[in-house]
Amino acid sequence: MKNRAFIALLVAVVLALPAFAQQSGSTTTDQPAASQPAQTSPAPSDQTAATSQSTGATGKQPLQAETHEGFWGHLNPFARKKYVQRQTEPIRDRVNELDELTNANSKMIKDVDSRAQQGIQLASAKANEADQHAVDAGNRAQAAQQTANQANTRLSTVEQVVGNIDQYKATNQTEIRFRPGQSVLSQNAKQALDDMATPLKDQRGYIIEVQGFSSGKGQAAIATSQKMADSVVRYLVLNHDIPVYRIFVVGMGNAPVQTADEQGQTAKTKRASGGRVEISLLKNDLEQLASTTTPAAADQTAQPK
Repeated sequence: MKNRAFIALLVAVVLALPAFAQQSGSTTTDQPAASQPAQTSPAPSDQTAATSQSTGATGKQPLQAETHEGFWGHLNPFARKKYVQRQTEPIRDRVNELDELTNANSKMIKDVDSRAQQGIQLASAKANEADQHAVDAGNRAQAAQQTANQANTRLSTVEQVVGNIDQYKATNQTEIRFRPGQSVLSQNAKQALDDMATPLKDQRGYIIEVQGFSSGKGQAAIATSQKMADSVVRYLVLNHDIPVYRIFVVGMGNAPVQTADEQGQTAKTKRASGGRVEISLLKNDLEQLASTTTPAAADQTAQPK
């Protein structure tokens, strides 16, 4: 009976010791906090600086290691596993939060880099497009300058032609001989007129001067010379479609004619002996203007619009 009472008392003491140790440990940890003197509260700016320095990447206070293990932690080895779990659980939470922040920052960095690359590519495309527009503008400006130069050249030519519109130069002369008292063209005379009039088709800026000469005196010689000149004009109009307004005809009769020597100097005048007609082809600069207009029009047609 006494042995049972002693064993019960011993078990009660063993069960009471851990509770007493935990109570004494909590009392010792609370006493230093109570025994410390009261400190003055820091200024708001100091609090903000201290808060910013004490917070981590997650925006929370740094973890504080728990130094008190308790009586049971020192004596019972099975209690240390739970203690370790209790100590490492906040660390795992913080590590998980840091992993989430790292993933979010990585995604943000990739997004910013992708947008930056797109912006660079868009800027490069715009720059290339601007360069192409600049090249096109330069080509158009060069074409416009070339057109302006051609227009200036054309204008100078037109001014020159207009200034010399009434200035005709002799380019070809033909003489037709007639038998005395006749005004009919011979075969040789027709061939000479054909050689002179055939190249005049579709040409501009020319006139034909026809002068008839006849031997004799007075009005009879003038009438005869006029008939011979009219026969030449009639052949040119009917056989070569020479416009009448381009032909100037006159019967000179037995008027004296100035002749030139081999050096081109004017010699003495002489009167006509027999019947003859002098045909002179005179041209101005309109033909030259037409020849310069055709290449210019061809160049403008060849240029792309």
